[in-house]
Amino acid sequence: MAQKGAQLDQETISCSICLDLLKDPVTVPCGHSYCMTCIKTHWDEEDEKNFYSCPQCRETLTARPVLVKNTMLAALVDKLKKTGLQAAPVDHCYAGPEDVACDVCTGRKLKALKSCLVCLVSYCEKHLQPHYDVAQLKRHKLVEPCKKLQDNICSRHDEVMKMFCRTDQQCICYLCSVDKHKGHNTVSAAAERTERQRELEGSRQKIQQRIQDREKDVKVLQQQLETINGSADKAVKNSEKIFTELISLLEKRRSDVKQQIRSQQETEVSPVKELQKKLEQEITELKRKDADLKQLSHTQDHTQFLQNYPSVSALSEPTDSSSINIRPLRYFEDVTAAVSELRDKVQDILREKWTNISLALTEVDVLLSQPEPKTRAGFLQYSQEITLDPNTAHTRLLLSKGNRKAKLIRQQHVRSSVLQSRSVPGSQSRYSVLLQRL
Repeated sequence: MAQKGAQLDQETISCSICLDLLKDPVTVPCGHSYCMTCIKTHWDEEDEKNFYSCPQCRETLTARPVLVKNTMLAALVDKLKKTGLQAAPVDHCYAGPEDVACDVCTGRKLKALKSCLVCLVSYCEKHLQPHYDVAQLKRHKLVEPCKKLQDNICSRHDEVMKMFCRTDQQCICYLCSVDKHKGHNTVSAAAERTERQRELEGSRQKIQQRIQDREKDVKVLQQQLETINGSADKAVKNSEKIFTELISLLEKRRSDVKQQIRSQQETEVSPVKELQKKLEQEITELKRKDADLKQLSHTQDHTQFLQNYPSVSALSEPTDSSSINIRPLRYFEDVTAAVSELRDKVQDILREKWTNISLALTEVDVLLSQPEPKTRAGFLQYSQEITLDPNTAHTRLLLSKGNRKAKLIRQQHVRSSVLQSRSVPGSQSRYSVLLQRL
C-alpha cells in the first residue's frame, strides 16, 4: 500500500509535459500544474495563434496568464524528494530516433505502444487508453507502432487505402476504385494480403530448402578438405621418414617433394574453399532474406505488407554447386609409395629421373575435376606413345621391333638384353610401374 501511495504521489506531482517531477511548479487557471519552464515553452509556441491552452484539458485562454510559483506544491515536491522519491526513468519510455513517437504527447514525446489504422495516429500507453474504454474506438484496428502511417492515405482523395488494384498492382482507396481504376480488377487489401501471404510462405519454404541443400554441400566440402589435408599431412610425414634414411644424398630432394606436395595441396584446396565460401555467403544471405520475409509476414498493416513484398521476396540466383564430385578419393598415398620404392634406387637414378617424381606429384586426383571422357576422341587427348622395356618383360612375351607391341608365346625364351627377369602385376599403381621402368 505504501508503494502504491508513493506511485500515486509521484504521478500527482509530475509534469505532464516533460513527465518528470515538477520543477518550480506553477498552476494555470484550469487547475493543472506544470514546470514553469515547460508551460512557458508551450505557450511560446502558441503566441502566433493569439490564444493559450492547457496541454491536458485543452481549455483556452485569450490572454496569457501571469505565472506564479506554487509554493505549497513546491514544498511537497521537496519533501517527497527527501523521502527517496526519484524522477521517473526516461531511457525506456521516451521515444528515441529509431522509435515511433506518440503523436498526442506534447513536449518530449513517449514511445508509441500502438498505431491506429483508422485514426492514423500512434499512441503511447496513456493516450491509447480511450481505445480500450470508448465503445466507438474499440472497433478501430490497432497494430504495432508504425512510422509510415501517412503512406496509407490516398494522395488524390485523402482517404485510407483499403483496396488493391490487381490490374495496376497498387493500393487504392474506395474512391479510386470508382474513378481512376474503374473497371479494373480490384479486391480488398485484406484479400490480396491473404493471397500474397501464401506466396510468401512458398518463398520461405524454397529458401529453407535451399539453406538445407547448401548446408549439406558445405558439409561435403568440409569432409573433402579434411581428407585432402589429412592425406597431404600423412604424405609429408611418410616422406620425411623415408628421406631421413637417405639424408646425406636426398636432403635437397626432400625439400623439393615437400614443397610440391604443399603446392598441389593448395591447388586442390583453393577451389574447394572458394566454393565453400560462396555457399556460406549464400546461406547467410538466404537466412537474412528468410528473416526479412518472416518479419514481413508478421506485419499487420496490409498496405505496408503489399508495398514491401515485391522488394523483399526477390531472390538472387543460386550458386552452382554441380561441380561437387562425391567419390572415393586418393590424394597423396601414391606419392608415399613412389618415394618408398625410389629409396632403393635413388643413388643410381636421382640425377637422371628426378622429373618422374615431379610428374607423380602433379597427377594427384583433383576434387573439382572435369568429367571423365566418355568418347574415343575424349580419351585420345590424353594418349601417349609407350615403349615396352625388354629388361622387365616376361620371358613368354615376344616384343616387336621397336618394342611397341607384345605377343604371348608358349615357350619361354631368353633375350640377350635381359639382365634380370621380373613380372609386372597389372594392379600396381602408376607410380610402382613408373619406378620399375627406371
